Amino acid sequence: MTIGARVIVLNDKGQVLLVRHSYLKGWYLPGGGIDPGETAGEAAAREVLEEAGVRATEPPELLGLFLNKRGMGRDHVALYVLRDWEPTDVYLLPNREILEADFFDHGQLPEDVTDATRARLDEFSKGKLPTSSYW
Repeated sequence: MTIGARVIVLNDKGQVLLVRHSYLKGWYLPGGGIDPGETAGEAAAREVLEEAGVRATEPPELLGLFLNKRGMGRDHVALYVLRDWEPTDVYLLPNREILEADFFDHGQLPEDVTDATRARLDEFSKGKLPTSSYW
């Protein structure tokens, strides 16, 4: 079993941060695996820093825990929201893992945003807690 964290990072305009990886197709919420000895919240903050140069100034808020049914159905995803953050010197710059990182209006997401990303953002924008335990 594995566990990871994904983060809805909001800017002051209410836009959401998405990233495009060098090894996957489509746009995703930033995030990744939780390292040994690390909490899910710590992983969420670390991942947005590594992937987009966004430093959390307050702990991310947990929104839910989901089972990802893809593959063997053993992966879990902790979803967070981060509202309080500051840019670093590598803010939104590409790196070996991330080809692009940018903020988007909810109504103008890229066409190739993943289904799970779109579903979580739709739920979040409607002020609803997720209606399913599946990613």
